[in-house]
Amino acid sequence: MAQRPVAGQGSPTRRSPLTWLLIALTVLLAGCAGHSREGDSAHDIAGAWVTIQRGDTLGQIARRAEVPLVRLERFNPGVDARHLVVGQRLMVPARDERAPSGGPYRYRVRPGDTYSAIARRFGANAQRIRAANPGIVPTELRVGQLIQVPLGARQASASASGTTNKRQSARPGRKQLPDPGNLPASARRWPWPLDDYRVARPFGTDQRGALQPMLLATASGSRAKAVADGEVRFADSMRQLGQVVIVHHVDNLQSVYALCKRPLVESGERVSRGTPVCEVGRHDGGPRLLFDMRHGGKPVDPAQILR
Repeated sequence: MAQRPVAGQGSPTRRSPLTWLLIALTVLLAGCAGHSREGDSAHDIAGAWVTIQRGDTLGQIARRAEVPLVRLERFNPGVDARHLVVGQRLMVPARDERAPSGGPYRYRVRPGDTYSAIARRFGANAQRIRAANPGIVPTELRVGQLIQVPLGARQASASASGTTNKRQSARPGRKQLPDPGNLPASARRWPWPLDDYRVARPFGTDQRGALQPMLLATASGSRAKAVADGEVRFADSMRQLGQVVIVHHVDNLQSVYALCKRPLVESGERVSRGTPVCEVGRHDGGPRLLFDMRHGGKPVDPAQILR
């Protein structure tokens, strides 16, 4: 079946699927990131990744980690303190990490880090990071190792001014979608989750302004496949979404497969690109897959990432 977008299809539920996807992500991420709860000690969350839960603020997280708020903000460029999203992941700096205005940052290496990944996170340059750490072989980074991360002129200026400009530019009451240019370099040319499909409804807002995930039509018996390597964080039923599978990928990216007939993977399982994750269920008279992608918990148009 050839791919072609079809406009005018109705929503698969009366209530916005985005609402139910947020619920699914909340349930999932609350279970895998309890570090962001009020009762946790600074030892638990300092230097760790935490996931935003309902009611969290950057100030609360900074106090629990016993780090300055400005340092927490600088370790999470692109995060708007006024528009935190449930399920969004934040990097909490350890107390020996530093983020001076203009850099260089003192950064502790975390699992999976490379100079390129660190550069993408802070808007820096991998070659400059390498030059700033002459005694460290890039291929032999060790978890817990402290390195220097110099910033470029633009990033240094943004760090010095904090999030002031970002907060002023945000328009209250208007949905702020991620800028495609801000997606990590790894989010390019991923395969579609189905071999045989058509876009029954593209990602975007409906006539009422409600954001709608992508809906794919396919053939009976089709299986949705993981669009990238990752870890299954949720594989169970959700109200009005049927069976749902959520996979976390590198660079804080997530893919969501909903309206499934049954999952083919389990929570906690590692999957590779192309691994079948669920059997597609029937909806509105035919096989349909509700497919959603997120970066840091924020919705992203899958068409920006899939080839």
